Amino acid sequence: MKAVSLFFVTVAAGWLSTAPLVFAHHSFAAEFDLSKRIEFSGTLTKMEWTNPHTFLYLDVKEDDGKVTNWAFEMGSPNVLMRRGWTKNALKVGDTITVGGYLAKDGSHIGNARQVTLSDGRKVFAGSTDDGGPTQ
Repeated sequence: MKAVSLFFVTVAAGWLSTAPLVFAHHSFAAEFDLSKRIEFSGTLTKMEWTNPHTFLYLDVKEDDGKVTNWAFEMGSPNVLMRRGWTKNALKVGDTITVGGYLAKDGSHIGNARQVTLSDGRKVFAGSTDDGGPTQ
């Protein structure tokens, strides 16, 4: 009887410890606007290979000459690696083009759908549920 109780307590504790991570994740539609398609070219300033999403940061020069740093959410590192990405696919200083969708809150955050590398290759960015075709 003690073993059964200990088992259920252990399972419950494990579930409760991971619950905040599950609830912290968001859907595409909760944060991004499918009607606001964007495409920016700029210089890569940072790449973060973290779960649950990879982020790339891009300095984009606006028409008035002002430079704005944009953050682009992409798929998880696992999703990107399954699609052929490596941690060395992009390097700080690379000039790239990112196509995706704007954040609903008007911040300088986007969800990347596709990244065009400096050599012209286009790679899928692992966007979540934007209604586009899967590869």
